[in-house]
Amino acid sequence: MSRAALLVLADGRFPAGGHAHSGGAEEAVKAGRITGAPSLEDFCRGRLHTAGLVAASLAAAAALGVPAAELDAAADARTPSPALRLAARRLGRQLMRAARATWPSDELDALAREFPKGAHQPVVLGAAARSAGLGADDAAHCAAYESVSGATTATVRLLGLDPFEATAVLARLAPEADHVVDLAVEAAALAQEQGAGVLPAASAPLLEIGAELHAGWAVRLFAS
Repeated sequence: MSRAALLVLADGRFPAGGHAHSGGAEEAVKAGRITGAPSLEDFCRGRLHTAGLVAASLAAAAALGVPAAELDAAADARTPSPALRLAARRLGRQLMRAARATWPSDELDALAREFPKGAHQPVVLGAAARSAGLGADDAAHCAAYESVSGATTATVRLLGLDPFEATAVLARLAPEADHVVDLAVEAAALAQEQGAGVLPAASAPLLEIGAELHAGWAVRLFAS
């Protein structure tokens, strides 16, 4: 298992398309729910314990080898917003391109053939981690971190927030992210035995509603 591979996969410069997405931060800024570092921290905490937990669980389960078709269906069921489902599949397709170029494997090739328009991003993330020789906890850490890092980076651009303050938000959330990862790995191990239906289905209705509103904007900085 290579910790260097984990750093490559989690690096914001990895060409997986995440830089074009705000994780709902753009709509939240416009709605006045994010106005500075304290409200950004609240927003990210909410994302981490809902969408982040779901994504980390799916990624960990994929890294353990739970069938991708089953996990992708579970991801669909846990993503009511059509706009978010579309974004997740676009991100999955882009991540697949990057992962196949970086860690070529028969498993990734098969997943790409099975989902030519893209599987949900956390499912691809878990498969990429598996191809890179990483474990379920590594995949879950990547997913949990991505669930909040994208929003903080976007807020720096949207509000002109001090990057030091944004990074401090991530640091303060680190213990909670570790806890979310522990829950995700436990759920993924259970899914190996009982199927993807037992994975967390934490709900974030305001994120879903915001995504639908954001998708209808004529002008926006981020894709989601």
